[in-house]
Amino acid sequence: MPAILETLLEIPAGFASATVARCLAELDDQSRRLIEATRGMTVEELGWQPAPGTNTIGMLLAHIAVAEAHMTDVGLARLEHSDVPAVVGLRPDDDGLPLPADGAPPEILAGRSIDWFHGLLEKARAHTHLVARRLSDADLQRLVTRRRADGTTRVFSVDWMLYHLLEHEAGHFGQILLLRHLHRARTGA
Repeated sequence: MPAILETLLEIPAGFASATVARCLAELDDQSRRLIEATRGMTVEELGWQPAPGTNTIGMLLAHIAVAEAHMTDVGLARLEHSDVPAVVGLRPDDDGLPLPADGAPPEILAGRSIDWFHGLLEKARAHTHLVARRLSDADLQRLVTRRRADGTTRVFSVDWMLYHLLEHEAGHFGQILLLRHLHRARTGA
């Protein structure tokens, strides 16, 4: 008898909004796939840089966690300032993104294991769950206005921020898969 492969989306319980719960289920599934795809990566592969000024897989993993912690604070919790170090243990610039054209990966990420990077992702996601559980359907349409360092003003909805968390991670997941492919092609690993 052929095997049956079930592909299901598990909607978490305990959320004030079914819509928010579904968004978190989608984000959790994306992260599950990212963790599966990077499980077993070596320290060397995590720190491999194809050329100066380019990202490493470790930088991208750290960036996903740092960005999620920040976006959750300012976009979902609607705080004036995020506290990324309290969530993931890194400062916002510790991921090294964006690197200057001749830049090398940040030392704080050197020699870190895949378990360490997965831990960053898990801390950020636990924080997102904690904040998102309280969001109601009415909260989704609330607008967040942020003044940027360059003087421009950005306005977005809480609903858009939930979408952006997913598309941000998915975009960087694609970069990570490409870097893995390039690493294998160049090193024969």
